[in-house]
Amino acid sequence: MERHHPRRWLAAFVLFPCLAGTALAGPAIEVFTTAGEPAVNVPSGVAVIELDAPGRLDAELSQDLPADPEVAESLMRERMATPEWQETANRYADSYLGLARAWQLGIEKVPAVVIDGRHVIYGQPDVAEALNEAERLMGQEGRR
Repeated sequence: MERHHPRRWLAAFVLFPCLAGTALAGPAIEVFTTAGEPAVNVPSGVAVIELDAPGRLDAELSQDLPADPEVAESLMRERMATPEWQETANRYADSYLGLARAWQLGIEKVPAVVIDGRHVIYGQPDVAEALNEAERLMGQEGRR
């Protein structure tokens, strides 16, 4: 089983905001939601982060585990020794990076559409509509 050094995840966490978008590429857009609040009309290339993904992955992995903790641990060790486990580990890493990003931004509820890490539109599951609303609001701010 391949193990990843914690510094790799720390580096990814620190670099994530820097890599999320550049001035030349237009505004960086991130959508934070849950499986129960799906985002719609999401433009291509926009990151959609489901904040309940880690919990859903936990439930998926523990679904068929026996009640006996020792047997369950043994079964999980067997699963973790398979080549497919790396994909699961990557899913965990991605889901927790998204959760950390939401915490870093101070996301208070979902759905949340974040533009350039500074502007947030809450409560609009239609991302295209949220972007239109943000454009309208930022235009009003610019006229003041």
